[in-house]
Amino acid sequence: MSDVAEHVLAAARRAKSAARVLATATRATKDAALDALADALVAHTDEILEANAEDLERGRENGTSSGLLDRLALTDARIVAIAEALRELAALPDPVGEVVRGSTLPNGLRLRQVRVPMGVVGMIYEARPNVTVDAAGLALKSGNAVVLRGGSAAARSNEVIVGVLGEALAAQGLPADLVQSIDAYGREGAVALMHARGLVDVLVPRGGADLIQTVVRESTVPVVETGVGNCHVYVDASADPAMALPILLNSKTQRVGVCNAAETLLVHADAAPAFLPAALAALAGEGVVLHGDAATAALAPEGVEVVPATDEDWATEYLSLDLAVRVVDDLDAAIEHIRAWSSGHTEAIVTRDLAASERFVAELDSAAVIVNASTRFTDGGQFGLGAEIGISTQKLHARGPMGLAELTTTKWVVHGDGHVRA
Repeated sequence: MSDVAEHVLAAARRAKSAARVLATATRATKDAALDALADALVAHTDEILEANAEDLERGRENGTSSGLLDRLALTDARIVAIAEALRELAALPDPVGEVVRGSTLPNGLRLRQVRVPMGVVGMIYEARPNVTVDAAGLALKSGNAVVLRGGSAAARSNEVIVGVLGEALAAQGLPADLVQSIDAYGREGAVALMHARGLVDVLVPRGGADLIQTVVRESTVPVVETGVGNCHVYVDASADPAMALPILLNSKTQRVGVCNAAETLLVHADAAPAFLPAALAALAGEGVVLHGDAATAALAPEGVEVVPATDEDWATEYLSLDLAVRVVDDLDAAIEHIRAWSSGHTEAIVTRDLAASERFVAELDSAAVIVNASTRFTDGGQFGLGAEIGISTQKLHARGPMGLAELTTTKWVVHGDGHVRA
């Protein structure tokens, strides 16, 4: 076994020991620690921003895309928001100990299925220092330790953040090993984390398609698959243009480098002549590069360029100011397109037709399906779950925004009175 693997396994063992300590902590203890973590982050803002500036400069020198640089960037306001998310977590109910179901059998045995922590959660993610804090906070509240591999792009930011969090935990009488980073061990460290079965209880990859599929393919640790966000907005024949346009612009341009940003616009052929010219002009005015089919190009107003779309455009999660646009014959064609190209993250319909919305919801199998609202709402905080550790696009255990409950499992607690099985 290599030295790197030994170091990673040692970190996982420390995390496992720390998780046992946290498993007996009260909600009051965990909530006080979350508040302390939030205070510590704000108090160390200058130090964190200095480290983040180093990461951003290195990213620019390496040609990192604008979308990824946006994900990487921290500001005073973003640090305040990250800290506030920790305080919001503290205010949420503790999932640990919640009784999922229970009964008393005819023979008198009393059964309860209760929520318990996973134990040790591993995360492999890219260029997202806010995820470092979200993961730490969610793990702490749900009774888990976390081992993080945040990638080279955010290495300095994560190093400082993990140090700040560890000091704050220790000051609260909790093990600093509840939050650990293995960034220093590079790709070999990530592989070792994937193979730490028995020490790491679940692994959550968060990032681009290549990263996620590599983890799913290579890991011997159970994986919750988070998916890329090839999200769609469909404007139905009955849609109110005054509603549809703000929803579209928010879905695409409010923040482009995130998985719940829209990447494809589909417009019913009956709505296209009235809706698309103004929509394309508004998108172009926001700096969006339009990749459209022939019907879209034909409706583009003068001065608005539409790049011919290919199958690659329908399949792409741009994470940039690019949008694929297609005119479809009807609702069936929209559903068929989404089924063919969606990553299973989020789809939105804008419509005044109840039957159309019900079909859209029933016939599309994505983690979130939204009626008359922006795709940007698929988010743990927006759903009232607190921060999230990722958006699961798989169907086992967890789906959609992964909040506190999704970081627990259950066990059966059985009480008898001398019962023996006949």
